[in-house]
Amino acid sequence: MKSTLRPLQRSIRRATSSDLGLPRPCYLCTLQARWPNPRVVVAGPIYGKAGRAIHTTAPLSASRPPASRDRGPPSQEETQTDFSKLDVLSDVPAPTTAIDVCLPDGFQLDNGLRITGGGGCLLVNGEALEWRPWEAGGGRGLVNDVGQWECDDQAWGVLDLVWPKPDLLILGQGPSIRPLSPATRAYLNRLGFRIEVQDTRNASAQFNMLATERGVGDVAAALVPIGRMER
Repeated sequence: MKSTLRPLQRSIRRATSSDLGLPRPCYLCTLQARWPNPRVVVAGPIYGKAGRAIHTTAPLSASRPPASRDRGPPSQEETQTDFSKLDVLSDVPAPTTAIDVCLPDGFQLDNGLRITGGGGCLLVNGEALEWRPWEAGGGRGLVNDVGQWECDDQAWGVLDLVWPKPDLLILGQGPSIRPLSPATRAYLNRLGFRIEVQDTRNASAQFNMLATERGVGDVAAALVPIGRMER
């Protein structure tokens, strides 16, 4: 009897859905039916074609906005950080020659002095002088033939005479910045200056900060108005 049932069981096992004219089962559909929200599903052959690994990730729920923005009463702990106390220069007065406003045709200083009419500004040792470097050397301008910022040595006559000389010279070239010519850089280096080249707005801000930190005796500025355009 057992020998008769074994061949019958083998024939039942060999019978598949394809023998009955039905499509082959989809492994992916079967796995998704068992696990409706899978994180990683590997699909086998689908309808006789080689399957690929399919990776799905459950969508992340968006965080809800807070019901209230009330942070409660202010803390009375003494260990709180008071960021206003971190400003070490809050009690240091700004120099009187600090640049308050950069105008298209000049500058407004912190002491109320106003330079207009298209003139530049030379700030050295606490003094503010009107400066027109483009008129030195025959009025050839401030840009040489190769597009570098250059002015005649006569424009730096005050810096040649002043003593003691500041350590740093901040050069504001106007609305934009250009490479400083080797001749001008070499002349200023011979006078004993380190040079920082920027546009006038940033040069003014840097002068205000460094003059407050180090004093007006260590930092000088030569600024061209932001409204002056060079060809």
